[in-house]
Amino acid sequence: MSLRTAHLQLHAAALLVGVSALFGESLKVSASMIVLGRSAFALLALSLFCLCLNKRPWRAVNRRTANTLLATGVTLGAHWLLFFMAVQTGGVAVATLGFASFPAFTALIERVVFGQHLGRTDRWILLLVSIGLILITPSFDLRDGATVGLLYGVLSGAVYAAIAVANKHVSGKVDGLASCWWQCLAISLALLFWCLPEIPTISTGDWWQLAALGVLCTALAYSLFIASLRHVRAHTAAVVITMEPIYAIAGAWLIFGTMPTAGMLLGGALILGAVAWSGLQSKR
Repeated sequence: MSLRTAHLQLHAAALLVGVSALFGESLKVSASMIVLGRSAFALLALSLFCLCLNKRPWRAVNRRTANTLLATGVTLGAHWLLFFMAVQTGGVAVATLGFASFPAFTALIERVVFGQHLGRTDRWILLLVSIGLILITPSFDLRDGATVGLLYGVLSGAVYAAIAVANKHVSGKVDGLASCWWQCLAISLALLFWCLPEIPTISTGDWWQLAALGVLCTALAYSLFIASLRHVRAHTAAVVITMEPIYAIAGAWLIFGTMPTAGMLLGGALILGAVAWSGLQSKR
């Protein structure tokens, strides 16, 4: 795969992941049910696709790698759960901008956990992200649902940063389809019994939305994202995937008529600008 193809995959993944936030706004089910539906439909789509390609992801990895993928799958499920809780509690803009801070956590993990020191530029980037988060905070009252939604969004970003770094190391050994398959399996198993009582109450329209979320915004999007990590740095992937808030906020405006406030726009610009700066610095 060429570097250009890898970047195209990243941008396509960003668009699809951005659209996933809109499903969180429109679906009338719990956040845990959204995550289960997303993972289950993605697992089905990936299984069919792998069979068409004569691949067997359930046989493609050894036990140690399978356990690693299952663990990252549970972590991915935690990220999804926090993210959809953020959307349902605070709205699309707050949730996606909170999540957009995840490249700052990626930088911290790659530099601190792996023994690299934070330079002056990194500190400035983290400061800009922090200021951006303050600007988009609806209020400093935890009784405000939008503020709680922002906290969920930031937490989802922190969890996702750990996944991005982990996938950077695992993806070199396992093909992207197999990685997604094992991770979706882990999420489905973890949530199935928890969500069983809610399943009979889901409407036909919500089932169709869950199917679209699982097949397009998960099976396709995460396969593209994980596969591209073989050829681009985690920092670069972090910069590209933060286009998600732009796609999500624009979609929420067009579909739901939700306009972000001036504070959200300014704070979002600071966060995305800092993230882009981080990506440029990582290339030097």
